[in-house]
Amino acid sequence: MNTSYLVGESRPAPRGRRLLWLWIAFWLLMLAVGMQESLWSGKLLVWQPLVNNGSSALGATVLAVIQKRRADRFDSLLNQPLQWFLRVWAWLPLQLPVYVTAVYALRIGLYALAGVRFRHGPWAEVIAYEVTQFVLFYALLGGIQFGLRSYRAWAAERLRSAQQANLARQAQLAQLTQQLQPHFLFNALNTISSLIHSDPDTADMLLTRLATLLRAATDASQHPEQSLADELTLLHAYADIMVRRFSDRVQITWDVDASAQTCRVPTLGLQPLLENCFRHVVEQRSAFTHIAIRIQRSANQLRIEIEDDGDLQRLPERRGVGLGNLEDRLQSLYGTQASLTLQLRPGGGLIAGMTLPCAY
Repeated sequence: MNTSYLVGESRPAPRGRRLLWLWIAFWLLMLAVGMQESLWSGKLLVWQPLVNNGSSALGATVLAVIQKRRADRFDSLLNQPLQWFLRVWAWLPLQLPVYVTAVYALRIGLYALAGVRFRHGPWAEVIAYEVTQFVLFYALLGGIQFGLRSYRAWAAERLRSAQQANLARQAQLAQLTQQLQPHFLFNALNTISSLIHSDPDTADMLLTRLATLLRAATDASQHPEQSLADELTLLHAYADIMVRRFSDRVQITWDVDASAQTCRVPTLGLQPLLENCFRHVVEQRSAFTHIAIRIQRSANQLRIEIEDDGDLQRLPERRGVGLGNLEDRLQSLYGTQASLTLQLRPGGGLIAGMTLPCAY
């Protein structure tokens, strides 16, 4: 599935470089403070503040990288701050002694290489100081991470919403100009008019179905998703009109999992699959066509298949406007969790399948 249109995928490098420069600037500032403190003792020292602050910088950098990778797994909890912080900070009791031990071991080792004994205050005071410093740093790092990730998620959601609104408008136009184009409306109205005197009840029913489709196409941009139950109402409306038009040449069977009725699907997302059968199979041949619609829910996944027993023996090289637009909408709504597939049916025909998460 093509995702090249997504904005932002090629932009993390500049933002990462900015954060890296800020991180380097912070530790250079800490080094300058350490050197300034050495002046108070009456002599400017360089290598000792460099070792002390360098070991802290190295340990903090390793810790920051570990925390970033851990936090990558909990972006889904950003709307639950307490849960997010509890998960990200879960390793604090383990990381604290490891960090303090590693930093002081590094300092003692480097001082020993320089032939100087590393001097420090009583271990009780040192540990109390380092624990306090570590917890403050840990809290500050977590707060910064949470803020940056929340902002990034908010910006991504705004972008996704804008994309979805744009795709929904495109879908609305596609539905009006492709699925509900003039020749469809003409044929539907012609079918209805032929029944007005001979079968007024059926004519009234088909007119109601047509009005339902027109209303849904008009409102698609305001309601890009709806329950499967509501979507099936639209699909039945389209099917009723088309089956009545080709009553002697087509039959549709439905196999719908009752437990899937509340799953959310793209509005007018199933119609392109069924319309594909009528446009490329039923309208193109005089033989009888059987269309099977199968919808099954498995755990948190919804699988939709529309199969025809036409004469197709080779998959089309490219997808038309309706299926291409549907694929883009699936990508925008569900990302890699959704897919649209076409496969040949044994013996001839096509199976159009759509898989998406079953969200309530």
